[in-house]
Amino acid sequence: MLYQMYQFQDDLIAPARAFARTMRLDGWMGLNAWNPAVPRTDAVLEMLARFRLTHHSPGFHIPSVMVGNREVAVREEVTLDLPFGELRHFAKDIDTPQPPVLVVAPLSGHFATLLRGTVEVLLRDHDVYITDWKNARDVPLSDGPFGVEDYVDYLIRFLEEIGPGGNLLAVCQPCVQALIAVAVMSQQKNPATPRSMTLMAGPIDVRESPTLVNELAFDKPYEWFENNVIAEVPSRYPGAGRKVYPGFVQLTAFMAMNMDRHRDQHQKLYRHLARGEFSEAKKIKDFYDEYFAVLDLSAEFYLETIDRVFQRAELARGTFTYRGEKVDPGAIRKTALLTVEGGRDDICSLGQTAAAHDLCRSLRPHLKRHHPQANVGHYGVFNGRRWEREIYPVVRNMILAME
Repeated sequence: MLYQMYQFQDDLIAPARAFARTMRLDGWMGLNAWNPAVPRTDAVLEMLARFRLTHHSPGFHIPSVMVGNREVAVREEVTLDLPFGELRHFAKDIDTPQPPVLVVAPLSGHFATLLRGTVEVLLRDHDVYITDWKNARDVPLSDGPFGVEDYVDYLIRFLEEIGPGGNLLAVCQPCVQALIAVAVMSQQKNPATPRSMTLMAGPIDVRESPTLVNELAFDKPYEWFENNVIAEVPSRYPGAGRKVYPGFVQLTAFMAMNMDRHRDQHQKLYRHLARGEFSEAKKIKDFYDEYFAVLDLSAEFYLETIDRVFQRAELARGTFTYRGEKVDPGAIRKTALLTVEGGRDDICSLGQTAAAHDLCRSLRPHLKRHHPQANVGHYGVFNGRRWEREIYPVVRNMILAME
């Protein structure tokens, strides 16, 4: 019923958005462009036209990147296509091979394109792949369920597709699954086990300095999540009947944590549009075009994450099992470990990601490094100026050291 209510409300608002688009300056209002009230009216209409969520990937749109002193074209290729996700490759035609890196994107309500800035910087010195997760509402029921261990399966399949000599960089939520995948591959002596593993702002041990996000997961019993935030995909979509945690629910939760900031940003956007400050307005619009593109999670994955990662902290407690076998991060002996945390991260606080070092107890000291980045929040760990200038050089050096 939850999804049907959202869809009904969106359908009701759609005509108003369409009317606003029609009335904009590129329509008949352009005839009155001399009127000083028109820019303000057009700004209101654009704000109304933008009042929506999208449920399709915005795309990466990285046409080229600087490699050394020259600009190199980038083309996207799907290397492996599985029901719930693709292994996407950002291929470049260059003479000197670069270290392959699998970027493990979060499956937490947004598309992998949220890491566009991460990928763009990595592309300078690396052969980059990414886990491009699909919207669960578009996956037919016939493709079966998708849970936490299925996610680990996908990571192993993707690393095997890339082949020996790869590196892994996980952002936020999937740091747990990334560490599990490397541990399993190490236990099985898989030749595609990555040379290095970078874990950025991920909940390896949520018992360390719990944040509001952790407290929300702790405060409610498992049954509450199952009964209150899981919905069934409406009949109009390919995944009709599949139970999902809707992306619009996750977005609402994220926005509630910083509602004043989002309100201020939209007020700024209106003022920029009304004053004709379009370059400043574009920065805000680009961010929210990405932020308001939401993806549904399979109910199995979401509920198992709440249960196994947050409420029971199975990996941190040493009780996580994968396909019936106990996972032992102590089996990791050759994969270098880098952890990165943000000093002002209100989603994954200091200590939660660094906990991986204690779990990877067999790694020699020279294969471990921790980088705390002062004065950045969660998003700033993997995007923006400090990621590019201060965090990325540490990541690059770790990968280079393992070549």
